[in-house]
Amino acid sequence: MTTSVHGRKLLNLLQELPQPIEKSALLAQMTERFGAQAVFHTCSEQGHSAQSLVELFLKKGKLLQNQEGISHSGCSCKGH
Repeated sequence: MTTSVHGRKLLNLLQELPQPIEKSALLAQMTERFGAQAVFHTCSEQGHSAQSLVELFLKKGKLLQNQEGISHSGCSCKGH
């Protein structure tokens, strides 16, 4: 059975990890925490893979990426 995980849980996970974190390490942590078959959703979108959720959050500015890796940029999504 496929589990759908709210994207906010990725932001919560990232806050628990040392930052910045390499993208591959973040994706591995997501697999470990949520399972290899997890599908992710946000309030406005659904059906994301771990990779596409990270890309979406980078595009929306919820995550920042530089040469050292990815870090949490803060979020205005009311903590849900």
